[in-house]
Amino acid sequence: MGTLIKVIYKTIALLILALGLSACGRETYTTWSCTDSTGTKSSLILKKAQMQFQDRQYDYCGSLGPFSYFDLKCPAQIQDSSNIFTTSSGKLVSNTNEFQCNEL
Repeated sequence: MGTLIKVIYKTIALLILALGLSACGRETYTTWSCTDSTGTKSSLILKKAQMQFQDRQYDYCGSLGPFSYFDLKCPAQIQDSSNIFTTSSGKLVSNTNEFQCNEL
């Protein structure tokens, strides 16, 4: 009987491990609706370490405090990135344009 219990425990442990590992493979994907000062709407998608915005795909360059930086090619100083996104407020500064974004 003791051997059967050990087999059951090992099976349960393997199932828990498999479920945990499968969760690691899930894709992080968030969609936002952004509006500029003129009322023009654009969609923003954060997918893994990339941002898709206005038909372009930007790479994640890093974060400083609440700010996340994205660019086509990350600069040496991430603060010089062309896109600065603040997830907590939904504010996006893309080049010189400012957008207010709401998570969908």
